[in-house]
Amino acid sequence: MEHVKIERDGAVGVITIDRRARFNSFDVTTARDFRKAGLDLARDQAVRVVVLRGAGGVFSSGADLKYIRAEATRADLGYLSPGAREVPHGHGEVFKQILEYLHSAISEIKRAPKPFIAAVDGIAAAGGLGIAMACDVVVASERATFEYAYGRTGLSGAESSTFFLPKLIGLRRALDLLFLNPRLDAATARSWGLCSAVFPTATFDDEVAALARRLAEGPTRAWAVAKRLMHNAAGADRLDVHLDAELVELARIADGPDFAEGIEAFFAKRPGTFKGVG
Repeated sequence: MEHVKIERDGAVGVITIDRRARFNSFDVTTARDFRKAGLDLARDQAVRVVVLRGAGGVFSSGADLKYIRAEATRADLGYLSPGAREVPHGHGEVFKQILEYLHSAISEIKRAPKPFIAAVDGIAAAGGLGIAMACDVVVASERATFEYAYGRTGLSGAESSTFFLPKLIGLRRALDLLFLNPRLDAATARSWGLCSAVFPTATFDDEVAALARRLAEGPTRAWAVAKRLMHNAAGADRLDVHLDAELVELARIADGPDFAEGIEAFFAKRPGTFKGVG
């Protein structure tokens, strides 16, 4: 796998998104490999805890907008089309391919009978934020930032963000992220409840490794049961239904005029002029 790396250190598994030139964002291939890595470590009984991280001082910026703007390649999008049937054109179709893989990985993370740790060093934005929030424990470096970001390009939200944010930080603050789109530094993110701990950037990797080893030595069988029960109590048994709704709605929005304007504005480094239609 070119841009997703798997490592095992005893009972600790590590997944690294390694696409730093594109802010560790996801094209179809990277999203597919991320899903494969998530399933591999989630189902490996020798692995008792999994760390999810990004390479090069960035966690993830979510779906690759440059790739989506180019409508990817027909070869990338062909896996859902039987035979020689033409793959539909449109930004929504590209998003759909990426999100189907990412949403499958998120669903696996929540069902996994072991803790997943999101180690956020640098920016976690849009889908990167959603993936981090889907993990069981979130820790951040002092240089980490958290941003909803979808609205900057006229999108609704996916990768579990609209599911977990109201549950984790409350509806009022979730709506603040949606409408006001602050970029939260690590200390603010901790005070809001987006992460559990903030570590010095210089020692971040060592702190995460120590935390992972400590969890791997814990009663992971009992924790697995408690994790499932707690998620059921919080309504996470409805996660897959919600992820499907996120995918459908975002793909529809992505084919509308506001996203067409938003993605052009994003690359032109100017504010978007949105009409609120489509």
